[in-house]
Amino acid sequence: MSEGSDLELSVPPEKAGSRVEQFVLTALGCTRSEARALCARGDVSLNGRRAAKGDRAAPGDRIRIRVPTSWVVADAEARLDVRLERSDLVVVHKEAGVPSAPLGPGERGTLVNALVARYPEMREFGYAAREPGLVHRLDTQTSGLLLAARNARTFDALVKALQAGALHKRYLAVVLEQGLPESGNIEASLEPDPERRGRVMVARDDAAYHRFCVTRYRVVERGPRFALVELDASPAFRHQVRAHLASIGHPIAGDALYGGQPIEALGARHALHASFLAYDGDASVPAFSVSDGTPSAFSELVASDP
Repeated sequence: MSEGSDLELSVPPEKAGSRVEQFVLTALGCTRSEARALCARGDVSLNGRRAAKGDRAAPGDRIRIRVPTSWVVADAEARLDVRLERSDLVVVHKEAGVPSAPLGPGERGTLVNALVARYPEMREFGYAAREPGLVHRLDTQTSGLLLAARNARTFDALVKALQAGALHKRYLAVVLEQGLPESGNIEASLEPDPERRGRVMVARDDAAYHRFCVTRYRVVERGPRFALVELDASPAFRHQVRAHLASIGHPIAGDALYGGQPIEALGARHALHASFLAYDGDASVPAFSVSDGTPSAFSELVASDP
């Protein structure tokens, strides 16, 4: 087998019957010909035996892919702001403007490049080869707390907790103040926007795919023009907080993708921050709780005059 690290995937029920090459293609973000070449070289196994590209997987099957090391480059000089480090997991602070993971092989400048340099064991598991160890992601222009596992058992347990809503995540955001109630629930199904890639929207009645989502919020502080709100969205759909706030007429400041007005003081970022991350613990993963304070730019924006 070629030199590299192993990525092990578990087949979920909704993917039953899919071809092995499709799992490789999705996990690595590679082309179909590259996925087939990996199978042909013997770099893909299904339940411990060499897999052919056309093999079909059943729920619970384990697919192991030998990933070329060039997919994720370790960057020992990249800054890593660690807020909690344990033998089983790590919680780090991601700065706004830093991508969580690379989009393609060899890319640098992401949080993952720094993580695999300090914790090389993360290369062996994850959702995909480009995001080893990450239990969840943050949008590039969102700052705050991000969780990664340091072994496959912990990764599997935390992913299940995330999907069950047992991983507690809270956010802080700055939105237009006028007309915003003190607290409330935003309940609306979301679907990918068919007209704009990378964006989601409140689902239409005839949407082919959608997910019902609930975002709870409360106002923390009001200013002359803007308000600081705390939000709970566990579990969260992609861009859920951003799309939900926009749907009630209070888009996040600086979030142009969802109608937020540009704010010179924020630069390229939008005013969304992952401020709290906690887990009550179970037999395999002990409890933890980490908080990250309000960014100074948020407080200054709320206090600013129109």
